[in-house]
Amino acid sequence: MTTARGSGSLRHRGGDQWEVRVSLGPDPVSGQSSVRSVTVRGDLAQAQRQRVLLAEQAEAVRAQAGPPLRTLADLLAVWLQCEHDWKPSTWQNYRIAAARLSRDPLAMRPPSRLSPPVMTAAVTTWRAAGVPSSTIALHVRTLRAALGWAYSQRLIACQPMDGMRGLAQPEPRRDVPIAVVVALLDAAAHEVEQARQLPASDAAGRTVHRAEQVRLLLRLAADTGARRGELGALRLQDLAGRRLRIERGVSAEVVTTTKTGRSRTLTVGAVTAQLWQDNVAEWAGRLGTRGEFGPWLFSRRADHATRMPCSVLAGLFRDFTRRHDHGEVTLHGLRHTVATVLVSDGHLLQAQQRLGHKDASTTLRQYCHALPLHDQDIADHLETLLTQTS
Repeated sequence: MTTARGSGSLRHRGGDQWEVRVSLGPDPVSGQSSVRSVTVRGDLAQAQRQRVLLAEQAEAVRAQAGPPLRTLADLLAVWLQCEHDWKPSTWQNYRIAAARLSRDPLAMRPPSRLSPPVMTAAVTTWRAAGVPSSTIALHVRTLRAALGWAYSQRLIACQPMDGMRGLAQPEPRRDVPIAVVVALLDAAAHEVEQARQLPASDAAGRTVHRAEQVRLLLRLAADTGARRGELGALRLQDLAGRRLRIERGVSAEVVTTTKTGRSRTLTVGAVTAQLWQDNVAEWAGRLGTRGEFGPWLFSRRADHATRMPCSVLAGLFRDFTRRHDHGEVTLHGLRHTVATVLVSDGHLLQAQQRLGHKDASTTLRQYCHALPLHDQDIADHLETLLTQTS
């Protein structure tokens, strides 16, 4: 028995049995029509009522369903349009990666035809084309996230990248040698002294303020191992004595939580704490009665009412290191220095806490090269056991 389009159909199967069929719309993976079939027992009126009920339910399913994901590009577009609990920088990176991937021949494939061998071939092609390793890693990470989301949302039948091995690990994180850090600290102190000797003027005041902030930034980075976004989000009240509370970070120039979403408290060196307090007192004193002193530790303004953008903060630091022939030194490199020093001394848990890693396995995986090895002691001990005479 045929009915109006979209309202389902009835087929008498003999006796009091009827088959009701309704269309649920196109399958998101294959694009083919998906049909639901139900057997109803009773007379024609009962079967008709069941058909109307199932047709209404099918209409609701069709209304909620999006267009079929015919290609990987379609999947990426739908994925980015949905709500996700991402940091602003994560949104930014995924958007950039998705735009690049959507222009790649790989994106023309149906999601069901993506597999570890296909991904391996794509990675090989990207490398041959000179795509940086960091960009390739972002592409793979983006595809894993998008496909994992689609599978959890039942938009695809399986996870196509299951079984694919991760990319080759990069070289160990490179730390800044302690001797270089000490030399930069001395250079920063010298720049502050030189700036303070300039004839008084507005320009000289800005030079002094900038030099003092660079010195404090360098000291904090080398002492705490904090991330750049965490340093850029520091407020004056975050330091109490020598206890520093790190509870926020900057992501794509938006102040948010730390990278792991968790706060931590650590102790800074006495020299670092004193430098912080002295600088803040000097900045507030210079402002005098010209206005209220603001809450941010690093700022381009004399009253510290607004936060200095992290890009500007990193630029000041980069200009400073280049002036002193250490342009290879970055703020993140100082974070690796803190980690390497602590791990090499056997303080793995202390390194985890200071760096703000979610668990110790992250610290161990990234800095296992710095673990102290006592091979000679072990060899001597085994030799003693093996050469014992009865």
